[in-house]
Amino acid sequence: MIPARWASSRFEGKILAEIKGKPMIQHVWQQVKKCRLLDEVLIACDDKRIVEAARGFSAKAVMTSPEHASGTDRIAEAVENIPANIIVNIQGDEPLIRPSVIDNLAKALIQDDECPMATVIKPIQDEDELSDPNVVKVVINQNRHAMYFSRAPVPYIRDKKSSKNVVYYKHIGLYAYKKSFLRTFTRLPPSRLEQIERLEQLRALEAGYKIRTVVTNYESVGVDTPEDLQKVEKLLAGV
Repeated sequence: MIPARWASSRFEGKILAEIKGKPMIQHVWQQVKKCRLLDEVLIACDDKRIVEAARGFSAKAVMTSPEHASGTDRIAEAVENIPANIIVNIQGDEPLIRPSVIDNLAKALIQDDECPMATVIKPIQDEDELSDPNVVKVVINQNRHAMYFSRAPVPYIRDKKSSKNVVYYKHIGLYAYKKSFLRTFTRLPPSRLEQIERLEQLRALEAGYKIRTVVTNYESVGVDTPEDLQKVEKLLAGV
């Protein structure tokens, strides 16, 4: 599922912004269609303009309520009557997403019967990202299950001598859910830590559910502003 909403505080209609003559959502869809483990690719949208654009490049689109607070809620509505075991949530504003990352995420949940949810993380190499609250950090255990997500640099290094052993991870906003859990998750009330950090995934951890993490070296390139769009165009052009 690719959630795609028209409204955006910093870049309204960005989902249909053109990149090399195609709407951004088409670039995302084309990348996702290359995945080997997905049986079907659907776009969950809230505006007829997105539906029409999707039909223009032969994609399947599902109209959902414009009132949803998150892409997760939008996807939950879209898949309510669709038979499926695992749902993958792929951001509609990442036209450079790698199919292999999506397949690895889906595979992790297929192979883990205990976890109802999985997501992608990446080692942080840029120190500036540690202090950036827009870069979400994640701490994992020995089984690569998430222990906590935060906008703060976690874990905190008290003894500088042990700093060489610390690996910081940042969260890449791709999710996979067991369908039965997705329904449960969206019906849970927003949790205390979720509201403090403004991170939806903390709702699952606070409720006692496990989140499997998949480590990748893929660098996420999302489009939030017109400047980001120009950056993606240059990357696609090899500049």
